[in-house]
Amino acid sequence: MGKIKTHKASAKRFSLTGTGKVKINHTNRRHKLGLKATKRKRDLRKQGYLDESFARNVRKMIRG
Repeated sequence: MGKIKTHKASAKRFSLTGTGKVKINHTNRRHKLGLKATKRKRDLRKQGYLDESFARNVRKMIRG
């Protein structure tokens, strides 16, 4: 039986913390920033964590 490959697209978008949480960058920070409130843009700068219901699948894809 062969090795399980890492899903490269997921590996580029998500990373794991030491405790096993899945860390993400927020979306909607590329263009049309003039339409978005300053508070919203500031909050989008911060790291986010993926919900546990999705995190199980992502962990499988990343670990490979």
